[in-house]
Amino acid sequence: MEVKSRRGDGALQCRIQIGPHAIVSDAPRTSGGEETGPEPHDLLAAALAACTSLTVTIYARRKSMDLQDIEVSIQHGQRGDTYELVRNIHYIGNLSAEERQRLTDIANKCPVHKTLSGQIQIVTEAH
Repeated sequence: MEVKSRRGDGALQCRIQIGPHAIVSDAPRTSGGEETGPEPHDLLAAALAACTSLTVTIYARRKSMDLQDIEVSIQHGQRGDTYELVRNIHYIGNLSAEERQRLTDIANKCPVHKTLSGQIQIVTEAH
């Protein structure tokens, strides 16, 4: 999958193309943006939240668990030299303590979590 970004209409707005999907990202007003879309770190947090929800839901369905809904919230920001993502998962349904623990174990194995927790290499090619 290729993701493309180009300048948008605002001072710092970016138009992002992800396959057939288009979204907008922007910076806050305090940084010279117009807040017409989420800032890049919000998109990163959103990727973790969405991947967590999807991964846990797929697992719970496969195991016939009574997961009726899942709410994932991510608090994020710079903390000293570290960028911190704090994930809070709320399981809704008739689940035992063991099932909740297993779902949390599965959440920690979602692909985005594994990517962010592992070694990342960024190769930049400028033309």
